[in-house]
Amino acid sequence: MENPDNKTQVVLLACGSFNPITNMHLRLFELAKDYLHETGKYNVIKGIISPVGDAYKKKSLISANHRVTMAKLATESSDWVQVDDWESSQNEWLETLKVLRYHHQKLASSNPANSLQNAVPLIKPGRKRKQEANRYIPVKKNQLNPETKGVPQLKLLCGADMLESFGIPNLWKLEDITEIVANHGLVCITRAGNNAQKFIYESDTLWQHKNNIHLVEEWITNDISSTKIRRALRRGQSVRYLVPDAVRAYIEKHNLYSPESEDRNAEVILAPLQKYARGCKQEQTL
Repeated sequence: MENPDNKTQVVLLACGSFNPITNMHLRLFELAKDYLHETGKYNVIKGIISPVGDAYKKKSLISANHRVTMAKLATESSDWVQVDDWESSQNEWLETLKVLRYHHQKLASSNPANSLQNAVPLIKPGRKRKQEANRYIPVKKNQLNPETKGVPQLKLLCGADMLESFGIPNLWKLEDITEIVANHGLVCITRAGNNAQKFIYESDTLWQHKNNIHLVEEWITNDISSTKIRRALRRGQSVRYLVPDAVRAYIEKHNLYSPESEDRNAEVILAPLQKYARGCKQEQTL
C-alpha cells in the first residue's frame, strides 16, 4: 500500500457481542480514529467489527445471524468501518488473539510485498476441513510483527471494561494478553474518572508494553450500552436515537429482545471460563 506521508497505517478491530450494536459502538471507532490521526504518526485506513459466535455462551446472547445483520445495517453509511462474520461463523468459541491473528494474516496475504507462502495456515494439512476449521498452527512472533513491511498495524479497539477484564481470573490467558499488547496493541476508550491508567500501572504485563496501549478519553460522555438497550426493549420503551434507525427497525420486525431472550444461556458458564478453569484443574491434578 502506498503511504506518501510515511505514517503508520492502522486497522482497528473491535470484538464483542454487539447484542445489539449501538451508536456508542460506532462512536468508539470515530474517537479512536481522531485520536490516532491527531498524534501525527498514524493513518487509520479501516475499521472492522467482529461479532462473537454463539458458542461464547454469554447470557442473553441472541443468534449471531441477527447480530451480524444488525451490525451490517449500522455500518451501511460508513465509508471505512465494515463487518466481518468469520469469527461469528465458527462452531467453537475463538479467543480474541486468534481473531487478531486471522485478520493480521489477511492483511499480510493481501499485500503484494508478502508472499502467500509466508502466511500462517489456518488449517493443518492432511485433515478434514470440517474437523480442523478452528485450529491454528502456532505463530512465531516475527510472523505477527506489526512492523512487517507494507502491512498495516492491526490494533484491538475496546472500552475500559474490556481492558479491566484482563484481571478477571480464567477469562484470559496471560500469554494471550502479552501477545495482544506486544504484537498488536490496544486503543482503549476511557471516560473521566476511569481507572484504566491505574489498572495498567498495577499490571506488570501491561506496564511493560504501556507504550503500545493508547488510552483515549471520551470527553463527550455517552452512557449507552447494549444491556440498557435490551432492558428498555423488554419494557416496551423507545430506543430511538440510541441505535441506528435501521437496527431499531430490524429489532422491531423480528421482535428480538424479550424476557425469554434475556434468560438465554442463564445457566451456562461462559466459554472462556469453562475452558480455562478446566485447564487449571487438569494442571493441578498432574
